[in-house]
Amino acid sequence: MSNLTEKVALVTGATKGIGLAIAERMLNEGMRVAVTARTEADVRSVAERLGEHALGIPGDVSDPSACATLVERTVEQFGRLDVLVNNAGLGIFKSIGEMTVEEWQLQVDVNLGGVFYLSKAALPHLSASGDGYIVNIGSLASRNTFAGGTGYNASKFGLLGMTEAMMLDVRYDDVRVSIVMPGSVNTPFNDHEQVPERGWKLEADDCALAVMQLLEYPKEAHVSRIEMRPAQPKRR
Repeated sequence: MSNLTEKVALVTGATKGIGLAIAERMLNEGMRVAVTARTEADVRSVAERLGEHALGIPGDVSDPSACATLVERTVEQFGRLDVLVNNAGLGIFKSIGEMTVEEWQLQVDVNLGGVFYLSKAALPHLSASGDGYIVNIGSLASRNTFAGGTGYNASKFGLLGMTEAMMLDVRYDDVRVSIVMPGSVNTPFNDHEQVPERGWKLEADDCALAVMQLLEYPKEAHVSRIEMRPAQPKRR
C-alpha cells in the first residue's frame, strides 16, 4: 500500500494540463483530491469525471477570501489536508513598454499572490497532519529570462524565492515545501497548440510524476527543487 493512500490534497489549476495530470496520479494512488479552477462548469465536469474521491471547488486564487474558502471546504469534505499543490498560473508575454499596469498586476496576483494566500490558509492543517507538503509548480523561467518575459519572469523568480524562504519558515512545523520547475511542456498553456502525440516537449504527466516522487520520500528527506527539461529540445 502506498504511503499516500487516503491522504488529502488540494490542487489548483486542476482542470487541464499539469494540474489535471497531478490530480489523476494522486487519485490513482488512493488519495482524496480537491480540484479547483476559476470556471465552475469546468471544475464540475472534471470532478465528475475523476470520480467519487474528487471534490470540485471553483475559486479565484487571486482572491484571499476565495483561497480561505477552498481550504475550508476541502477540510470540511475530507476531514484533513496533507498536500497543497499551487499549480494555477498565467502568462502574459509582452515587453515592459507594451504591458499594461493591469496585466502586470494580474500576473503578480495569480502567480505570487495565490500561492501566498493559499499556503497561509493551508498551513495550520498541513502542520496538524504531521507530514504536510506544499508543492509549487514554477518554471525554468524562474531562473532564465527572455524578451517579453518582464511580468512572467518577475512572478516566477519571485515564486522560487518565496518557495525557498517558506521552506525555512515551516520546516520545524512538519511541513515541507518544494518547487517543480519544468521547461517546455505540451499543454495548452498560453494558448499554445497541444499535440496529441509525444513530441520533443515534456508532457504534463512527466511533471505530475515529479510531484508524486516528492511526496513518496520519507518525511525525514526533502528534495527542495526539481528542474525539468526536454531531453532533446529543438536545435536552434
